[in-house]
Amino acid sequence: MDQAADPCNNFYQYACGGWLKKHVIPETSSRYSTFDILRDELEVILKDVLEKPDNGDPDAIKKAKTLYKSCTNQTAIESKGGKPLISMLTGVLDWPVATDNWDENYGKNWTLETVIATLTARFGKRVIIDFFVGTDDKNSNVYIIHIDQPSLGLPSRDYFECTGAYKEACDAYSLFMSNVATLVRKDKGLTVNHSQIEDDMNMVLEFEKELANATTKSVDRTDPNQLYHKMTLQNVTMNFPITVDAKQFNWKKFTNKILSTVHLNVTENEPVVVYAPEYLWKLAPILNKYKPRHLQNYVIWRQVMDLVGSLSSAYKETRAAFRKALYGTTSENAVWRKCANYVNSNMDKAVGRLYVDDAFAGESKKMVEELIEQIREVFVQNLHELSWMDEETKKKAEEKARAIRQRIGYPPDIKDNAKLNAEYKMLNFSIDEYFTNILKNMQLGQKKNLKKLRQKVNKEVWISGAAVVNAFYSSSRNQIVFPAGILQPPFFEKGQPSALNFGAIGMVIGHEITHGFDDNGRNFDKEGNLMDWWTKQSARNFKDLSQCMVYEYGNFSWDLAGGQHLSGINTLGENIADNGGIRQAYRAYQLHVKKSGKDSLLPGIDLNDNQLFFLNFAQVWCGIYRPEYAVNSIKTDVHSPGKFRVLGSLQNFEEFSNAFHCTKNEYMNPEKKCRVW
Repeated sequence: MDQAADPCNNFYQYACGGWLKKHVIPETSSRYSTFDILRDELEVILKDVLEKPDNGDPDAIKKAKTLYKSCTNQTAIESKGGKPLISMLTGVLDWPVATDNWDENYGKNWTLETVIATLTARFGKRVIIDFFVGTDDKNSNVYIIHIDQPSLGLPSRDYFECTGAYKEACDAYSLFMSNVATLVRKDKGLTVNHSQIEDDMNMVLEFEKELANATTKSVDRTDPNQLYHKMTLQNVTMNFPITVDAKQFNWKKFTNKILSTVHLNVTENEPVVVYAPEYLWKLAPILNKYKPRHLQNYVIWRQVMDLVGSLSSAYKETRAAFRKALYGTTSENAVWRKCANYVNSNMDKAVGRLYVDDAFAGESKKMVEELIEQIREVFVQNLHELSWMDEETKKKAEEKARAIRQRIGYPPDIKDNAKLNAEYKMLNFSIDEYFTNILKNMQLGQKKNLKKLRQKVNKEVWISGAAVVNAFYSSSRNQIVFPAGILQPPFFEKGQPSALNFGAIGMVIGHEITHGFDDNGRNFDKEGNLMDWWTKQSARNFKDLSQCMVYEYGNFSWDLAGGQHLSGINTLGENIADNGGIRQAYRAYQLHVKKSGKDSLLPGIDLNDNQLFFLNFAQVWCGIYRPEYAVNSIKTDVHSPGKFRVLGSLQNFEEFSNAFHCTKNEYMNPEKKCRVW
């Protein structure tokens, strides 16, 4: 804390000032926060359990340890140089900038659908057209093909303006491309013509700038009803005709080529959901301007770009300026950290098992279950006190709140060796072949995803692994998840005073429940289907009250991001959830005190229990950012920065001002307060 700060003037400084003074961002990090410290500590545990020698482990655990070893096996990775990448870049995936005579050998029979379908089918890499199998928003029990605008090589479309705050990133991106192409040519034993490489990569950047401009801005993609356009594959062909290099883009062939890896075949009548019709209309004239060589260079670059960090140090170093421009970091993370995270994200059940066995106290689960029930009850009580919502809509909202499924700690299946082994039976790794292991993971992950097309959605499946410091809400499953990784101090500890538990994990629980009723979640019913269950007047009132928050958070300017304002629209869902979460957790805490009495206070800290509640809530969000990453996150993160999560939600909450005796119109107690839930 910074006890010299006035809590009514700037509660974030009061709660976090001492933390901010004491901590320095590590050279390897773009930001440093309470969350990041917990993640660092979790990675240390993962390193420990993944490095333990085999002690009669089940097969799945053995495979996770082999994958980790292959990632930390720097000798093997260095000795191979760029060879693993080069062996991937053959045939359909050949890279013109790193190949002599590509135009003569491949250009003549080249089609766009073949190359992007190959990348999507084999590796789940979606370029130019984003094709994936996901839950049907309007029928959450079935999977359906989705077509959407793609992600880009820079964090958001704004970066492609290449001016002002984004110029450095654009220049570094260009340099990154050229450096990698140069290295690949050298490793292939080809001559390096720098001006040819520069010409090729300039065209790649020009093309991607146009692609970025064709995408719809994130602020215009917040309403799930406006994104959803269901049609047949035949309609897609008719509505979005694309010609590339005088050849018609064949949507059916494209789809079947992707699905052929899992032996599925579709007809013209296959239903498809298109999320980005405007993008697809704009795409056709852009593609017409570029030669096959330029398009192939771009498509393959986007696959290469993702894999550079898994090669030898010569390749990794090509990213240095790019990484600095986007994140402000000047050195790579420790190899073991990167490897522990990689294995955790690709084999989350196996790693979750290791983590839970080593570090998770089972009794936490029951306490968190009780907290969820208390906070859910408060959400329902608050609901019935709202004047802006009519009875009909309140009844449906209560049904939805009561239907939320909860997942705490870890999925029970990870304790069952037979089930755990079955999950990874298709995978076999080699200690000396990290790059090949990565490709295997991509291939298996994509096969699992595509196979879902003819399966029923299993709503029991967890949407997160256990070894994760985070919490989640899924609108299509109406499910909240609190993994084992977040159920630790300062969020939660069975021995710490209840005020601290309610202020931290209690607020997170309220936050996740409220996501079911934010600007996105409110569009889905209790079964997870996109369906309007609101009366017109209640929906209008919701939008009016939300607008108050859009304006409030949009007026916060962030010095670290060069004074840029937050996006009140992009962060609206998270801000609604924060404001609802703190309100519900506080009320649940008051009810808990009535029933069970107060815990003893913390020695040496002159704060009462209500004040401790708010203090622990705020300290969960203590954190510092590098300026480059601040610019990045203002464009890409749907969360407000920690500082504004604290200031915004407490400025709107009269109980905070009562707890700290803030007088009217002090900074933390403005007259105008926003409230939705």
